[in-house]
Amino acid sequence: PKYVPDQEQEKDEVGVSTGLAWTETGGDVLYIEASAIKGKGLLTLTGHLGEVMKESAHAALTYIRSQAKSLGIDPDIFSKQDIHVHVPAGAIPKDGPSAGITMATALASCLSNQPVKRDIAMTGEVTLRGRILAIGGLKEKVLAAKRAHIKTIVMPKRNQKDLDDIPKHLLRGLQFIYVENMSEVLKVALGVKHRQKVTSSMTHGHSSSGRRKKIASPVTRTSLRQTITKTR
Repeated sequence: PKYVPDQEQEKDEVGVSTGLAWTETGGDVLYIEASAIKGKGLLTLTGHLGEVMKESAHAALTYIRSQAKSLGIDPDIFSKQDIHVHVPAGAIPKDGPSAGITMATALASCLSNQPVKRDIAMTGEVTLRGRILAIGGLKEKVLAAKRAHIKTIVMPKRNQKDLDDIPKHLLRGLQFIYVENMSEVLKVALGVKHRQKVTSSMTHGHSSSGRRKKIASPVTRTSLRQTITKTR
């Protein structure tokens, strides 16, 4: 089935982050949403997620809990509220570890009430200690970002060398921010305070002008069967 692109975000939103995924038909852009409601500390995951992606969500939440005070999050919130993480286009199966930093960002945003910058997309696996691990499918993900007119991509520093395999004209107009720890991701995606310092020391790319177009749902091509979206 063919999925209609989501409406473009008109402003930065709390609890919504933008990720990049690999599929059998190429790369795609996907949103990850997080919401907290009064409860007992339960974590609900929806959006037809595979086991690896579910584990990534649990790891992301554990990291955010460990950094609660530094993020301005009340530690009691984890026992007094339930947290729901959803990845839209629920009919499409999704799996893989590289949505870890996107999930962690959505969670940190939701629980700290800090909006995520809408012009940033990200990909990367996160460990319990916040280390950012390498991912696959980088070329496809970069192409997806280009199609969506995204200007900035946050990615693992370990994948920096992989950009050499991508034609230069495809990288033109993109800014890449290389990260090794989740704290670097949150400084870039959530706050303005240290943003300039972070981007100047970890970026590579070219600035460009132009309006951002609508961002596509996880699958945007017509297909005779459902495609598994992998955030590998």
